[in-house]
Amino acid sequence: MRQFWIAFCLATILVLNQTVAAEQEQQAEAAESKAEELEQNVVDDAAPTPAEIITGPEAQAVDPQGEAPLDNAITCLARTIYWEARGEEVADMEAVANVVMNRLGNEIFPDTVCGVVMQGSEEGTCQFSWWCDGRPDIAEEEESYVIAKEIARKALNGQLTDRTDGALYFHHRDVTPDWAAEYLKTAEAGEFLFYKPDESVEER
Repeated sequence: MRQFWIAFCLATILVLNQTVAAEQEQQAEAAESKAEELEQNVVDDAAPTPAEIITGPEAQAVDPQGEAPLDNAITCLARTIYWEARGEEVADMEAVANVVMNRLGNEIFPDTVCGVVMQGSEEGTCQFSWWCDGRPDIAEEEESYVIAKEIARKALNGQLTDRTDGALYFHHRDVTPDWAAEYLKTAEAGEFLFYKPDESVEER
């Protein structure tokens, strides 16, 4: 009888695990599908519908181990937030997300999040340094990656305040890139400085 109950309990656990895994997969698929629609909304300057809003559980179901291929908007955006600003304050991580989303909505940049993040990789001049640094791109710090995915979700949903005042570029305080002198500084957040083209100069 004891062996029967042990076998029964093991079978029940197996079924429950399979059920949970199936639900997570469904949530991840829903999130990725919604993210594609939300990307297009940003490009078209359209507001999301309630049905398009990504929920927290859906976003967290995407890339749960931090090692999935970079082939969807949530993963590309979350991994960028993670690698560019992990360990920083949440507000600073949000500011990095703002830059990606501002680029997505600007016609001079690619029209997908992954395209924005990976831009320049063919020429070895990546716009986001983590993408070309030659290191593994796996997000190993679970807590930071959970935060990054939540920020990515809100950014895609259009639920983040733009802390950068429309910035398209940023750099760490410890460096001074040549291009910084050509642009208008719009904001500072933690260890980062943010910039956009100076429209007054462009109009001259």
